[in-house]
Amino acid sequence: MTPSDLPLSEQTFFILLSLASAPRHGYAILKDVQQLSDGRITISVSTLYTSLKRLLEQGWIERVERDTPDESGRPRKEYRLTRAGHRILSSETTRLQGLLQAARQRLPQEP
Repeated sequence: MTPSDLPLSEQTFFILLSLASAPRHGYAILKDVQQLSDGRITISVSTLYTSLKRLLEQGWIERVERDTPDESGRPRKEYRLTRAGHRILSSETTRLQGLLQAARQRLPQEP
């Protein structure tokens, strides 16, 4: 991980966050990202697979083949976070918490 890895785009953050709890296949990642972001982030299939390819190349995720086939009978490909992926997600979460803390110190509290 290098300083240039942060900040993550929201899309990348939510993809990594989706994979933090369990491996998922592409469609499950799409749905989970939409749910985690309260519907703010909708990722197209092509954008998702472009992002997954980049995250695989960066070593932040890895592919896992499951015995359960998909609808076409092919083995279902799932993705999971690597240790590097966990570290980058943790670093970004810490960075975001620092931003939130600074904002809370400066913004007036709601009555």
